[in-house]
Amino acid sequence: MKLATFNINGIKARTEALISWLKDASPDIVLLQEIKSLDDNFPRVIFEDHGYNVETHGQKSYNGVAILSKLPVEDVKCGLPGDPDDDQARWIEATVIGKQPLRFCGLYLPNGNPAPGPKYQYKLAWMDRMLTHARVLLKDEVPLLLAGDYNIIPQDEDAQQPKDWVDDALTKPDARAYFRRLLHLGFSDAFRLYNYGNGHYSFWDYQAGAWQNNNGIRIDHILLSPQATDLLLDCQIDSEVRGREKPSDHVPVWVDLDL
Repeated sequence: MKLATFNINGIKARTEALISWLKDASPDIVLLQEIKSLDDNFPRVIFEDHGYNVETHGQKSYNGVAILSKLPVEDVKCGLPGDPDDDQARWIEATVIGKQPLRFCGLYLPNGNPAPGPKYQYKLAWMDRMLTHARVLLKDEVPLLLAGDYNIIPQDEDAQQPKDWVDDALTKPDARAYFRRLLHLGFSDAFRLYNYGNGHYSFWDYQAGAWQNNNGIRIDHILLSPQATDLLLDCQIDSEVRGREKPSDHVPVWVDLDL
């Protein structure tokens, strides 16, 4: 089973680009972020015609997450628990049944800039809620996957120019600490189980020739519970997608699981 996460940066602007990648990569499940679309406006029929079941948790002009799945999805839940007043569409989770059940969560973690400030405090509070919910999900002891745009550069080796990010919310010690707490719960950073060192990125800004100079950062992550890690066959980044026509500033990250 091939599962990918992809911050598409606007589904309306990048439907054709997404379809092109789907044809090439043929993932079984895709978790999308920043669809920037209300549920009713998401072009679901196009993706259904390509064999995908579609679930969305949308928001006008901002945020928004979605699931594309060739397998039927069950027990779909939208919104990260813990704050009933949070109306930002940043979390969706569901279950598919392969050889065994897989619970997966698609997330778009807040950017948090400028930091310090209210947006950064929202980011930390959101991560605290995610940590609490992850503990609950782990109790079921089924393979579990948390995937999406984390807006976290875990270590300096995950940026070509670490000094450019010293004062950014993506590298602030408190934010990085929450990421490490997820790992301490038993989650594994799937990409780092197969790839080492620097030079591996999932985001390149549109400005200042970032893509041409490979001035990127790795902020799109797939974290696996111990049960899911046991099923991992590979994890890679489709970086060449960034050089295609009308690209997102992010690229897909995918895992292959023995499911």
